[in-house]
Amino acid sequence: MNGRNFLYKSAVVASLAGFLFGFDTVVISGAEQKIQTLWELNSSLHGLAISMALWGTVLGALTGGWPAQAFGRKKTLLWIGIFYLTSAFGSALAPGVYSFMFFRFIGGVGVGISTVAAPMFISEIAPPAMRGRLTGMFQFNIVFGILVAYLSNSLLGGIGESAWRWMLGVEAVPALLFTTFCFGLPESPRWLIVHNKNREAGLAVLKRVNPGFSNEELNSLVKEIENSGNQKNENKKFFSRKLIKPAFLAIFIAFFNQLSGINAVLYFAPRIFEMTGLESQAALLQSVGIGITNLVFTFVGLWLIDRLGRRMLLYIGSFGYIASLGLTSWAFASGNPGIVPVCIFAFIAAHAVGQGAVIWVFTSEIFPNRQRAFGQSLGSFTHWFFAAALTLAFPLMAEAWKPQFIFGLFCGMMVLQLVWVRFFVPETKGASLEELEREL
Repeated sequence: MNGRNFLYKSAVVASLAGFLFGFDTVVISGAEQKIQTLWELNSSLHGLAISMALWGTVLGALTGGWPAQAFGRKKTLLWIGIFYLTSAFGSALAPGVYSFMFFRFIGGVGVGISTVAAPMFISEIAPPAMRGRLTGMFQFNIVFGILVAYLSNSLLGGIGESAWRWMLGVEAVPALLFTTFCFGLPESPRWLIVHNKNREAGLAVLKRVNPGFSNEELNSLVKEIENSGNQKNENKKFFSRKLIKPAFLAIFIAFFNQLSGINAVLYFAPRIFEMTGLESQAALLQSVGIGITNLVFTFVGLWLIDRLGRRMLLYIGSFGYIASLGLTSWAFASGNPGIVPVCIFAFIAAHAVGQGAVIWVFTSEIFPNRQRAFGQSLGSFTHWFFAAALTLAFPLMAEAWKPQFIFGLFCGMMVLQLVWVRFFVPETKGASLEELEREL
């Protein structure tokens, strides 16, 4: 296998963690109403049960930097597959709500760790000119997993009382494939050089993923990586003055990602469409439309990310968010909910081109080699904490507030995001990770 094919294969396999992430987090949308009825859950317990995977994701994101740094990116990705596999079987066979929540929590831990380890691994093997597209494949696979989950739910929705168990259990198939493929991955060259102190092994991987580099260029790159990892002063600690800027960038990009309402829409899409008067089966089919829209516009975002840059895509996404969420709020307020599905599809398109394409690439780029695992963990933790809190609160919000107020709140947060992008977000396209470390 030549070097470029080896690079693509490694990036694709690691990005399949994103497929499982997308499938696992959204598959619950087809089962959540049946689960509430089956176990007679009140709104509070129902919100907790549906958000339990997200609370696992919070824990996984918070702690995911530790195994990625201590044991390597490859072993961490392998264990992610095992977590997904356990969750799929356990959730599908759960006899009651509390065992169901436990196994959903386990799957969530796998999701959280995957958002730390997979983008980081890809960014560390990718050449600068291709880093946006290759790391962005993680996001592409997230939305592909979302689409497959919606399609699977739609196909399985009419098979009987146990349909929801099949919806959750079918995840075991891609989880097993991902776990098997992980055995063929290389280790991250930057982890080998900086944390494992294995210069030769790191050089060997860099040689395979950069087939056009001369020996002089490879040795120069290795030396640059070694220098970035050997800084023993204030850069040794994560919470240092030098890292305030990348830390706040990671926190705010994750914060605004969730305060757009994206996870509320993805998790409760059938319920939102039923608010417009659609029947339940038609609402499931509309949810498939969300998945298709997400996939198509993620292609657009990945095509643009190394051309226009991360900052420009955040601008495009922000304007799209504001327009689509504002129109959704107006449609509910004016008694014209028939246009809501179109507005929701526009919202998903804006997310896919903007925040969706950028977030995992950006957070994997802005931290130094020595702190990248924990920096990625910080951004992922923030993302999933607000995702879990929003999913927990959404059933209560849907009971207490009219839809126009909910979507109006999301729209207002996106106005704030636009201001943040304008004044605080730097461009990262085209620079090596070591160059970004010096600049930030």
